Amino acid sequence: MSRQIFLDTETTGLSPESGDRVIEIGCVEMINRRLTGRHLHFYINPERPNHEDAVKIHGLTDEFLADKPVFAALADEILEYCRDAEIIIHNASFDVGFLNAELKRLSKGVFTDHVAGVLDTLVMAREMFPGKSNSLDSLCKRLEVDNTHRTLHGALMDAELLAEVYINMTRGQDALLIDASGGNEGDETGGQVIEAIDYSQFNLPVVGPTEEEAAAFEKSLEALDKASGGKTLWKSVEVVL
Repeated sequence: MSRQIFLDTETTGLSPESGDRVIEIGCVEMINRRLTGRHLHFYINPERPNHEDAVKIHGLTDEFLADKPVFAALADEILEYCRDAEIIIHNASFDVGFLNAELKRLSKGVFTDHVAGVLDTLVMAREMFPGKSNSLDSLCKRLEVDNTHRTLHGALMDAELLAEVYINMTRGQDALLIDASGGNEGDETGGQVIEAIDYSQFNLPVVGPTEEEAAAFEKSLEALDKASGGKTLWKSVEVVL
């Protein structure tokens, strides 16, 4: 089972070294490339005032956060939710730096002690789209992910958008895994013997797509073509019936 968690935080400012704290955390779970709907979301009392510029970004005022639980009361639940999963974050060094500072206050090690690993989608995006803006908003626009409802930053909303962006960025990568050895069991390559199957013995029904499924498929092809800069091969291949 492949379990991945898309994670985002909002904070009182930009520097955990200067005492800035986490005020919101949002997590979205995906298992085997399917979003489960099992989210984790908390607003957190940072036990200190927000920076004015930070409030302009996330809109979470000191008054709103005053009656929320502190991080120490939530740490175990957050760590248990994330435990042994691959954590996917946009600009991971920022969020992980803040989580490490919070965990250090509680003598709970560092965040990566509790998870299988951390994947930074900002690094991925810079490799895929060099020289372009790779903010979350820019990626949403480039990959046709609807973010029109994002007027302020919100941890859960941004984690949900990141999940859609990541799925679009990695579309097709997990479609087929092939044994590169290509050998048979007992031969020098150490591969497996795969017995041929006579498919003529089966009467397989052919089920055509619905109109909605066909439209969704065409939209996916258009997105792939756009992401490749119009370099997809199927447009240049003549279909033979």
